[in-house]
Amino acid sequence: MNNPGDATLKFRPHHFLCSLGFQGKGYSDAFTANMTRIVSQGLRAPGGEDTKIEVVRNTDDICAPCPKRRGLRCSNQDGIDKLDKSHLRALGLTYNEKLTWGQALDLIQRRIHPGGLQVICAGCQWLEYGMCEGALQELHDNRDAQNTQICDGP
Repeated sequence: MNNPGDATLKFRPHHFLCSLGFQGKGYSDAFTANMTRIVSQGLRAPGGEDTKIEVVRNTDDICAPCPKRRGLRCSNQDGIDKLDKSHLRALGLTYNEKLTWGQALDLIQRRIHPGGLQVICAGCQWLEYGMCEGALQELHDNRDAQNTQICDGP
């Protein structure tokens, strides 16, 4: 999705974990189609870990078609601000920081442990479905297995 010359994706802090847990559900058909394009056809596609992302304070590329979007803000701005602050702290990110999706996955795996989303994502309406927690566990399992193979050798 992000070839040389492609624009850098813009993500609110909480959208790093939303992208990890995305499973084809969303606020509207247009939102879900956009999220599928960004996540399933982009970040999770071959080469997706090289996708460049900038951490932004206002609405981002994922928010673009959201029915809750109100210009650069959200109809639930106070709740979104809480989520963003929590995710900035948990991931050790700052606004305007740039990183690749692969670097973001490394940060998530190092800094957020399974079970930690109950605190970091408190107030998120999607938390109760368990999609993000399942994806976080899978990230840990897969990356731990890769590290074991690297350490153990062939």
